[in-house]
Amino acid sequence: MVGGGTRDDLWWHVYPLGAVGAPIRERQGDDATGGVVHRLDRLTPWVERAAGLGLTGLQLGPVFASSTHGYDTVDHDTVDPRLGDRADLERLFAHAHGLGLRVMLDGVFNHVGAEHPLFRQALAEGPGSSAARLFRIDWSAPGGPRAATFEGHDRLVTLNHDEPAVADLVAGVMTRWLDAGADAWRLDAAYAVPPEFWSRVLPRVRSAHPDVTVIGEVIHGDYVDLVARSGLDGVTQYELWKAVWSSLTDRNLFELAWALKRHTGFVEHFRPMTFVGNHDVTRIASRVGDRGAVLALAVLMTVGGSPSVYYGDEDAYRGVKEERLGGDDAVRPVLPASPAELSALGAWMVEATRTLVGLRRRHPWLADARTEVVATANEQLTYRSVGVGADHGRTLTVELDLMAGGGDGAARITGEGESLSV
Repeated sequence: MVGGGTRDDLWWHVYPLGAVGAPIRERQGDDATGGVVHRLDRLTPWVERAAGLGLTGLQLGPVFASSTHGYDTVDHDTVDPRLGDRADLERLFAHAHGLGLRVMLDGVFNHVGAEHPLFRQALAEGPGSSAARLFRIDWSAPGGPRAATFEGHDRLVTLNHDEPAVADLVAGVMTRWLDAGADAWRLDAAYAVPPEFWSRVLPRVRSAHPDVTVIGEVIHGDYVDLVARSGLDGVTQYELWKAVWSSLTDRNLFELAWALKRHTGFVEHFRPMTFVGNHDVTRIASRVGDRGAVLALAVLMTVGGSPSVYYGDEDAYRGVKEERLGGDDAVRPVLPASPAELSALGAWMVEATRTLVGLRRRHPWLADARTEVVATANEQLTYRSVGVGADHGRTLTVELDLMAGGGDGAARITGEGESLSV
């Protein structure tokens, strides 16, 4: 494996702007004028709860100054004033570290918001300016200069990753926030950036912070080749995510069996970030129901990789992503002031999460385990996760049975002193 990272990484992923109730589009008062509103401290009791569940990392969504949803950055060196200021973020770093949690930041380096000062400078100064070299702009386009954009979103302006000054910008931002106390980076839309760009940037970052973990957001493509060419520690394992919910929904565990074979091929080369929910997708409980959410978590915690639990999934939150303006709001909700204010309706999922995270903590070798499919039927799947290297001979067996419990499904996990049914 390349780079840093630990096999104990178990992330709690939160979308801060949503979780603390910051306005995303319509702003009033200090939010409208750019005044600082200190909201980040609202995450403190939730980070404590994540640690209490046994999770070992805090994965933060965007925290830098942006125009709306956080992925349209206007200043990578300034905390979004809707969240607070630098002191607030550094206090969150320190609190997480005091609880034994590493902290991952979300780096949006494929594009910036159209209001970014460097982009405004490029348009004002024209094609010969130093700022103009940072972007891909068609200066002869009908109607005036037209910049390359991210997936057609005209408010997200793509950086020119062939330009050395862009590598300088990104390496500088990553290093400065690691200096400030961050431990890891998730690179947003890493699939849209040439892998060679990361291979130029990451050695510079690691020269100052050799233990940093860097995960790229990659939805599809050749994961192994991209990791090898970029120098990333791993990528987001969307193949496994899709197979988990799809196989449970369709009651076709052959799909999951195939994905587990693929997954093992990835784990032989790098440690993927595994998940069954994140800020961009419909909630797992909305896709597969309550019992299905438990089965999905059982898979997540028994196969190789670095698992990430999306905030609210530990309480069986529901939410459907829609393709419209504001269509992410349902999966990026505000949290109550503290866990004590939650309804008791999700308590069963909290306990299931605690149980399965506890299993994973007792067997950290699972981070690099290879998974062997033992038996497959439409509604039944048995697989075995086995240790490698110094952990050779360690084995956990997982039996998924969608017909158990009157058709609600159940999972049984045995081996290494375990006999657990969920």
